[in-house]
Amino acid sequence: MVVVVPRAPDSVAAVRGTLAGEPLHFARDAAGVFRSLGGIPLAPGAGDTAALEVVLERAGDAAPETVHVAVIARPRAAGAERLATAPQFAEPPDSALAARLRAERERVQEVLRRAHETPRLWHARFLRPRPGRITSRFGAAREFNGELESRHLGVDVAAPPGAPVRAANRGVVALVADLYYSGRAVFLDHGAGLVTGYFHLSRADVQPGDTVARGQVIGRAGATGRVTGPHLHWSATYGRVSVDPLDLLRLDPRELAAPPAPPVSP
Repeated sequence: MVVVVPRAPDSVAAVRGTLAGEPLHFARDAAGVFRSLGGIPLAPGAGDTAALEVVLERAGDAAPETVHVAVIARPRAAGAERLATAPQFAEPPDSALAARLRAERERVQEVLRRAHETPRLWHARFLRPRPGRITSRFGAAREFNGELESRHLGVDVAAPPGAPVRAANRGVVALVADLYYSGRAVFLDHGAGLVTGYFHLSRADVQPGDTVARGQVIGRAGATGRVTGPHLHWSATYGRVSVDPLDLLRLDPRELAAPPAPPVSP
């Protein structure tokens, strides 16, 4: 969602805040409107809310004004899926695997945390990384081999092995790794808290630290990790909050205009 503080008075020097515990990154446009992108956690049921806090910083010694709002999260009717995969992916992990999974989660969590430290890098609309059919939607309840249940925190796109996978928008490659469940994975840091992930790749064509353009090929589709067949799993997160990557396609960059440039001295 886009958080908007409309026409803040001149006495407001800056706006900060949090949504669902994640920092917001407000920018003020030429009309005096502050805007920030934010993420609302997946809502399993009706009536779930996310906490929004907005702090208006006043110029001089004036005390800041704080506003608290409970944002109602819209439940998603994504259905349920029963999937079959290799037996080892549905069994409880032994101590060695548990340690590996813990280390992998920590690496990914660090990428998500650092995205709040990166300035916003994208200024065009997001695009789909693959044009194929969507085979599984965000939020679907999943059962693997009748044992492991989870929520699908991404979108699966049909893709033959070796098909090109493109960056959904401009960003910096934050992580390229072979993960137990996600397989060969690329994470792009788009700045201001936003990260997209591209999983189950047969290969990655980028390296950590690369700046990639919108639509640039970053890898090839495959069937690595926990899969039922070749496809692309596309994810999006705002900080640690998983969001539907298809929602990014509806974002208008003009809704998050950068603050006006300072005047140039003669």
